[in-house]
Amino acid sequence: MTHATHSTHSTDATHSTDSKPAVPEDDEALTEDEAPTGPVHDDRFGEITVLLNDEEGWVEVLGDAIPPAALDRAAEAETDAHVPIGTRNGEHLTMTVDGDAVALAPAKGKLSRRSYAVDVTRDGTAYRLVPDSIAGSRLLKDGQHIGDFSSDGDGLVLAEWKEGADVSPADASVGYALAAAFGTGGQPMWMVAIEAAAELLPG
Repeated sequence: MTHATHSTHSTDATHSTDSKPAVPEDDEALTEDEAPTGPVHDDRFGEITVLLNDEEGWVEVLGDAIPPAALDRAAEAETDAHVPIGTRNGEHLTMTVDGDAVALAPAKGKLSRRSYAVDVTRDGTAYRLVPDSIAGSRLLKDGQHIGDFSSDGDGLVLAEWKEGADVSPADASVGYALAAAFGTGGQPMWMVAIEAAAELLPG
């Protein structure tokens, strides 16, 4: 599998919506939320920049070899600190790839890893990002496993593409955007169940 590695130099990429702040060239002037955590180097698609602003609720993915992708959270959405973009409520989220709206359907996130899946449909192609380990999630394209992603929710996204998989630039845009917006991985069901039970105990 190929692997995306973290790069240390800065980027002057900006969010596509005019109301969003521009990213200055001086890294020291960046706020923690607006600073690019890359770009990362993807072995198939070169440098990819992921921007995450959890306070305002937006994610943007940019790269010379991929179409831009963006997710935006509605201003009225109730926020959850455990979700990088702030919510898993699909009614309060919009997503575009190359400027065109796509259908986005995050699962609610309960006990099972499958309940943290995020589905996207674009031009008849069905994508799903679903946790398959404590730290990572797999990206499926029309049911086929094409890549693996990891992100701790800080905007830094790493990707490994399956050997022999037919991966398009748009596939990469979708994968990076979903991993940044929702994070990756999931705790084992037994651990989640214990934590849920512990929260019900009187303090």
